Amino acid sequence: MSLRSLRYNWLAIIPFLGFLGGLGFANRIEPFVLGLPFLPFWIVLWVVLSSLILSVIYKVHYSKDEEENQ
Repeated sequence: MSLRSLRYNWLAIIPFLGFLGGLGFANRIEPFVLGLPFLPFWIVLWVVLSSLILSVIYKVHYSKDEEENQ
């Protein structure tokens, strides 16, 4: 595993900080976003962003494996 792909693993901390670090900030009812109070919207937003961030990490690792096998 290369150093570059290991650096991308640190991206996995971002969803953790978004979920737990942002709950104090997002713990309110107003405003409504897409028909949801702000806290449920915040949680749904970070579920989607977590999927995107983890897919980036996966693609970096997968592309490195492909290059090493060729």
